[in-house]
Amino acid sequence: MRPFSYRSADSVDTALALLAEHDGQARFVAGGTNLVDLMKLDVERPSRLVDIGRLPLDGIVETDDGGIRVGATARNSDVAAHPLIRERYPVVAQAIVAGASGQLRNLATVGGNLLQRTRCVYFSDATKPCNKRTPGTGCPAREGEHHNLAVLGASEQCIATNPSDFAVPLAAFDAVVHTRDGDGDHAIPLADFYRLPGAEPQRDTTLPTGALITAVSLPPSPLAVDAVYRKVRERASFAFAIGSIAAAVDVRDGVVRDVRIALGAVAPVPWRARATERALVGQPATLESFRTAADAELADARPLRDNAYKVPLMRNLMVRTLAELSEAAA
Repeated sequence: MRPFSYRSADSVDTALALLAEHDGQARFVAGGTNLVDLMKLDVERPSRLVDIGRLPLDGIVETDDGGIRVGATARNSDVAAHPLIRERYPVVAQAIVAGASGQLRNLATVGGNLLQRTRCVYFSDATKPCNKRTPGTGCPAREGEHHNLAVLGASEQCIATNPSDFAVPLAAFDAVVHTRDGDGDHAIPLADFYRLPGAEPQRDTTLPTGALITAVSLPPSPLAVDAVYRKVRERASFAFAIGSIAAAVDVRDGVVRDVRIALGAVAPVPWRARATERALVGQPATLESFRTAADAELADARPLRDNAYKVPLMRNLMVRTLAELSEAAA
């Protein structure tokens, strides 16, 4: 562990000022379930930790339009158990419970969950080259261990996946990330918050340097009430997904009227399956339609030697989930 200073913030403005003093070398910390692990591995090397865990940013409230606003320091366990979440966005509770053990959920926060880094073994090993950790050093995962890495949205520079379960339903239902920096408060649609690696894989998000996530909001959505989260993993106990889906479908008179789908563990970002959504709306709610729509999304998949299994896995997961939802709707 490298030496660092520690300061506890008593307000958002103080937190921003304490971070700014170290010119991009400081980090915010609340639960620390990812950041502290990476510090122990010598992957993260902050010169200062600014503790925001005591700031009044943990509220979970109904918004004026009937949506939900969740504070950035709300613990995952509290979010999953909250009546508003369970009533209007049960898919979020399902994703959180599937994502980690009770001990981790009791400590981890909403903002930290959104910012957690990839679990690619090369990123986590400071003795190995990694473009995401040290730009320009290469991506050994392409020829090495990549069985659980990206088949969609990757680049020559990086094939890492986003590890968050929580972010998958947020992507499906157009969540918005609220931030504050020296210029004031901002709202970033989740679709614009995460970024594909391209030639700059070290940048996971569009969050400006020195900005603080203050909340996440979910818009009102009748469709979300019956949405589900399904996760495939290599063992029954808590593990990162090899594929996941958050989905909801509105079927009337046997026809798909509306649908929301996002995929996890297949891309560097929570992957909104827009090609599948477009292919389904107005089509009969049949297995044939579901297969065609799934194939439309996976047509751009670029698997490597050891992760090609993800393509049929995700096809089957999408088809099965859509079939179950359509049957329940009928």
